Amino acid sequence: MADVMRKLLLITLALGFGVPVQADIQAPPGAKYTSSRKLGRAISNILYGVVEIPEQIVRKTRVDGSKAGWSHGVVDGTRRAFKRIGYGFYELVTFHCPTFHGTFKPPYTRCGADHRIEMNPSDGLSEFPPELGAESYFGHSRTQRY
Repeated sequence: MADVMRKLLLITLALGFGVPVQADIQAPPGAKYTSSRKLGRAISNILYGVVEIPEQIVRKTRVDGSKAGWSHGVVDGTRRAFKRIGYGFYELVTFHCPTFHGTFKPPYTRCGADHRIEMNPSDGLSEFPPELGAESYFGHSRTQRY
């Protein structure tokens, strides 16, 4: 009996090593969206959602002038801040549940279309609140060397 088991094991190993193995080494599309990312997104939206107000003032001033920036920018920034903070509390309560189509992706959509979070921040909400001042996500700077 042991001899038969040993032969069966050797045959299985021989066949296993002889067959080429193919594997999908890429992560699935929603792999970066986890419950911890959803929790981080919720906390950042709650804490930094009010940054939308000065951000929209600057954007509207740059495009339409200072009167539009200090009137429409304040109103639009306040609307976006309340929306972002509301989404933050919603995601804080539900961070452990995959709520958007069975995933942990953000629930923000563009007006009517089913575009996800990779949208232009001037049209809709980005995944995380905007940064004021120097943007730290650029890994290079302009320097002069002699």
